Amino acid sequence: MTNCEVCGNDYEKTFEIHTVDGAKHTFDSFECAIHQLAPICEHCGCRVVGHGIQVEDRFFCCAHCARESSVAGGDKARDAVATS
Repeated sequence: MTNCEVCGNDYEKTFEIHTVDGAKHTFDSFECAIHQLAPICEHCGCRVVGHGIQVEDRFFCCAHCARESSVAGGDKARDAVATS
């Protein structure tokens, strides 16, 4: 069994995530993986679990946070809207 790098749980069903930069991480749950790896919204501080919004090299959970942050170009950020 392997230990989760976030909570330390010794669990038989841990899984590994290999990142683009070559790092290898071991977790016992998606919750721990999100806690360790998901980017943090630079405006409200929540973890960006979905696609989020990226303006330059800054991450936001939604267009509202990008606009509120006063980052250059953030005023043009829009969340995807389904059209029919």
